This record gives sequence, C-alpha cells and structure tokens, in this order.
Amino acid sequence: FPKLPFERILKRNGAKRVADEAANEFALVMEEIMSKIIENAWELAKHAGRKTLLVNDVKLARRKTLS
Repeated sequence: FPKLPFERILKRNGAKRVADEAANEFALVMEEIMSKIIENAWELAKHAGRKTLLVNDVKLARRKTLS
C-alpha cells in the first residue's frame, strides 16, 4: 500500500511527525486487520450460499474481527 494515506491517518489522529518506518509498520498492521476482516466476510457469504460479498458481510465481519 502507498505510505502517504497511512501517514495522513496517523497525523489526523494526533501524530505531529511520522517516521517512514512507523508508516510502513502501520500499513502492515492495517493490511493484516483488513485481511482478517475479508476472510471473515467471505466465510459469512459462503455460509449464506452466496458468491457475492455484501456490505452486511463486511460489517458483521468487522464486528467479529475487532471485538
């Protein structure tokens, strides 16, 4: 992922300056979280007998993953 969007997120949430390594690490962490959410969302869609991922699958997967 590009580093700049993650730097913006960090700065928007209080960081005055962000080291390149910190932005890269944050991007890796976010990629891991997003991958887990996608995996859980896909399982929900498959369980429902669908091949299409719906917004509700993603919302439920986010709650399941982050709780």
